[in-house]
Amino acid sequence: MNQIEVITVFLEEGYQISPDAVELICCHSNPRKLVDCILNNMDPSVLVVDIEHIDKYIEKQNIEKSQRAVVKQIVSPITSNVNSIYSNNPVEVLMDITDNSTCVGEYMEFVQFFRNRYSRLSEIIRSRLNSRPIESLNKYRKKVAERFDGIDRDMNEISIIGMISDIKSTSNGHKMIELEDPTGSISVLVRTVDKELFELASRLVLDEVIGITGALTNDGKLLIAKKIIIPDLPNTLGERKRSYGKAVLTSDVHIGSSKFLEEQWYRFIDFLKGDTDNEAMALLSEEIRYLIVAGDLVDGVGIYPGQEMELKILDVYEQYKKAAEYFSEIPKHIKVIISPGNHDAVRQAEPQPMLPANIRADFDENVLFVGNPSVVDLDGVKLMIYHGRSIDDLVASIPGVSYQEPTKAMVEMMKKRHLSPIYGSRVSIAPEKQDHFVISQVPDILHCGHVHTVGVELYKNVLLVNSGTWQAQTEFQKRVNVVPTPAQVPVVDLTTLKTTILKFED
Repeated sequence: MNQIEVITVFLEEGYQISPDAVELICCHSNPRKLVDCILNNMDPSVLVVDIEHIDKYIEKQNIEKSQRAVVKQIVSPITSNVNSIYSNNPVEVLMDITDNSTCVGEYMEFVQFFRNRYSRLSEIIRSRLNSRPIESLNKYRKKVAERFDGIDRDMNEISIIGMISDIKSTSNGHKMIELEDPTGSISVLVRTVDKELFELASRLVLDEVIGITGALTNDGKLLIAKKIIIPDLPNTLGERKRSYGKAVLTSDVHIGSSKFLEEQWYRFIDFLKGDTDNEAMALLSEEIRYLIVAGDLVDGVGIYPGQEMELKILDVYEQYKKAAEYFSEIPKHIKVIISPGNHDAVRQAEPQPMLPANIRADFDENVLFVGNPSVVDLDGVKLMIYHGRSIDDLVASIPGVSYQEPTKAMVEMMKKRHLSPIYGSRVSIAPEKQDHFVISQVPDILHCGHVHTVGVELYKNVLLVNSGTWQAQTEFQKRVNVVPTPAQVPVVDLTTLKTTILKFED
């Protein structure tokens, strides 16, 4: 292990480590074994690991200072050229609505939009289910049927794939789901006696595409569900290419707001520059290759009631000029990627294009602008960026999903293979010919924001990160009971996807 690796391991476990302790570990005959031993026995109350904490774990001999100096000369060139190593930080944009929007709001565009969603999601489900068109069920009859619920228990199971157009609860507490495909529609009953199935049905939302296997009633008008198949991610993903270095994920900067945490932001900038007395943090900063902002770069104007009372900069274009000033201080070897959100100066209907050219012109060349949502390739790691406004809809519709644990909503996105499944609720969605919210290709990382709370979770080998905010709680957030976790920054290792949350608050 070299110095950077030692410092990174301790930092990811929540400890800082002194330079002398780093050198001592690097000099040991088996640094990895020593590090594991230290971490397994470390007192959680320790903040900075020093020589006194690790001497007792070194077998007999101590390393002489002269030996340490020799090792330091060997190791130091590794860190001195870090900026040149990470200066080549390529980005390939794999998916972006920018310059590809054709929507004008005509009727046929809505038809094309939903057909595209159905086609792509049903294809995923069809690989696990041999289904038939709904229209064919109307012709399917059985001569002999039991009277109980009108179901023929000897009848073969029937499978269909459809989009949910309605969900209701019956007087007996069962779930009644209206399912439709391009050929017709049918009602599906999910009974409370099938507890696991009923729980799954309780988490379904309007406009998502699912598969149903069940038994048809005598009149062919009702399907009694026996199994529900959702698109979901594969249980096993093949070996995936990894990159190196680190990516910083953040969002909801809200520059222009009087609640913007400028002092904490400057601490963050100092970290990116390596301008810190903490050697562990300085070495970590040298590994940063990418900084990704998932929307709401500025606070905007007229976004929510009473916002003008909490604005420090009243002109939205001046807000962006100030943002460009802040971002100009980020080291130029770090590639910055900025996607818009609902506070930014683009159309409110999603998917949103990148910020307009007159705003982009104020930013330096190391800043790349993309739309919302978008997918980028960070030198081999696929990152899906979505501001996350649909979390509002998922919190309101799915039991157990909350703003305090935003990754629960992101898990639902993965299960439904769709970033914003509910149409016509809080999120305004433009009916493009292609549904840009369908998760066709599985990313390595999904990065969201919007809800101002930090969350990190690994779901079926996909890293889900909600990156918090740089804005203190507003009066509007108080009224809607949103408690932010500001000035906390997830840093992702692009090799292992292990994530460290750095805190820059007071």
